[in-house]
Amino acid sequence: MLHNRLSRGDLVKKLAATEPVKRRTLSFYRYTTIENPQTLRDELYREWSVMGVLGRIYLAREGINAQLAVPETYLQDFQNKFQARPGFAALRFNAGVEDKGDSFLKLTIKVKRYIVNDGLGDFVVDAAVAAPHLQPHEFNAALAEPGTVVVDMRNHYESEVGRFENAICPDVPTFRDELPIVAQMLEDKKDAKILIYCTGGIRCEKAGAYLRKQGYANVYQLEGGVINYAHAVKNEGLASKFKGKNFVFDERLGERITSDVLAKCHTCGTPCDTQANCANEGCHVLMVQCAACAERLNGCCSEDCRQVSLLPAAERRALRKADATLKNRAWFSKKIRVKATV
Repeated sequence: MLHNRLSRGDLVKKLAATEPVKRRTLSFYRYTTIENPQTLRDELYREWSVMGVLGRIYLAREGINAQLAVPETYLQDFQNKFQARPGFAALRFNAGVEDKGDSFLKLTIKVKRYIVNDGLGDFVVDAAVAAPHLQPHEFNAALAEPGTVVVDMRNHYESEVGRFENAICPDVPTFRDELPIVAQMLEDKKDAKILIYCTGGIRCEKAGAYLRKQGYANVYQLEGGVINYAHAVKNEGLASKFKGKNFVFDERLGERITSDVLAKCHTCGTPCDTQANCANEGCHVLMVQCAACAERLNGCCSEDCRQVSLLPAAERRALRKADATLKNRAWFSKKIRVKATV
């Protein structure tokens, strides 16, 4: 069986009932040609299931994008075996910053057309167009240079809770929306030094190459993204120019980099940077919510959603089915935008 068959609730119960396993959270990517992603997908699922690996991995002909949690007893074996595969030598493994091993509930490996939804189609990143990488200390030095421009290549809900000082943070819900907007925003800065960053580096690989092809010659990307930067701050005594939390796409939703709180509760406006999904399954909007509002609304984004969450399961399912129309999806998209800008 090469797929998970359990519900989220059953997965939580299963992990709670089994003997505790200490896992390390890792993220990594590589743009490289994979001739048969489906075959590799099945091989990895069999191999990693035996090890007890949990996580979310995307494979495509253009490469791999992975976030996962590996049992500590298998960590070195996992890294060695994967790097021994053709095309994956000398891979950077970004370790979690705040890591309790609780980042994933199951193993999911999906074959997709692209490993990042960037809207660029069959855009190839090669050495001729790739933006040079800067190590964290080099990134800090470049930030201090007069005229340097720094751009956050993440979504608005990521930069809302954490970002580099003076960064341009486009108000976009997805990465594919961001690339043309950034190019337009920087129209008068083609001669400036432009620094870009994202969570672990994968989005900047495409963004840097895209901007360079648009005529921005002085584009540089942060090596290993915010995750690698946070480790340098901790291990090298580097002054952190990134403030707040780094959003991550797993059960944790964020890792604290500094004590700065940049966001506000979407419900009451209190300074807060705790993110959660609305407990009403029919809404599930990502929100920033303080502990007091979370308790008052039972983890929901509004009183309306709280009332829905209290209905019998059959009624909730009927409401979700009714909401799955184009009209309501458009409303839902608008709701996300409104909440993110409160």
